[in-house]
Amino acid sequence: MDVLLPRSLEEALELAAANPEVVPIAGGTDVMVELNMDLGRPETLMDISRLPELGELRRDEDGHLFLGAGVTYTRIMRELPEHSALVQASRSVGSPQIRNRGTVGGNLGTGSPAGDALPVLAAWDAEVILARAGGSTRSVPWREYLTGVKQTAREPGELILGARWNVPRGPGSFSKIGTRNAMVIAVANLCLQVDEDGRSVRVALGSVAPTVVRAEPAETFAAQVFEGAGLWDDPRATLAADAAERFGELVADAANPIDDVRGTSGYRRHAVGVMARRTLGWALADRAAA
Repeated sequence: MDVLLPRSLEEALELAAANPEVVPIAGGTDVMVELNMDLGRPETLMDISRLPELGELRRDEDGHLFLGAGVTYTRIMRELPEHSALVQASRSVGSPQIRNRGTVGGNLGTGSPAGDALPVLAAWDAEVILARAGGSTRSVPWREYLTGVKQTAREPGELILGARWNVPRGPGSFSKIGTRNAMVIAVANLCLQVDEDGRSVRVALGSVAPTVVRAEPAETFAAQVFEGAGLWDDPRATLAADAAERFGELVADAANPIDDVRGTSGYRRHAVGVMARRTLGWALADRAAA
């Protein structure tokens, strides 16, 4: 196996162009597991962990936040405390050692539907920034970027620069169910985000379909019942007792899970319904307390 060690983003892109099938590695929390379990043996690895450009974290003039592909979960927890859903997702990843190495760029590179950061990016309608040699870049909406189980729209010769989004104003949270309390791959996970300005509720699900999915019928329902109850104008208004139950049912209907060693399809549907009701309740409480 060859290991390439670029010292700049420009050099990395040139190496990627010359070696289209190269596997980039930063934290290695996914790649090294596959190597150790003999599930894959790429001919060429490229260590991109030393590239300062991928560690960039900035707020653009248009209000969007750019998160470089090399920013670790530990940095997210420390430097983005106001982005509560992403912080909660980051905190759920592995152990402190894993969080010190793992990155959202790694989640995007692997494209696993169980990637903990991905439902948050989906709920925030993030776009993935890809680059290739020669200075060309392109922005791919998350819906188009995640194409299947561990399949993405990243083309040979391209590297992930990072993700970019505009977080809606309003409370949001991330929930995860696993076979134990920590250091576990999600049986199911969910991000709920209230968009006060757009008067909408966004719900994204992970580990319950071939890719991360949005529960759009549930989102429409929630926005309508908020409107009907006067909750958009008065956060202390009361939601009908059966509305949360119906919301959970609609979220569960959006799931298309499988049976595997971590859980059955029936359990996964039940789990996301429960998480949906809980996160909706948390969002209502946060709005009332604000």
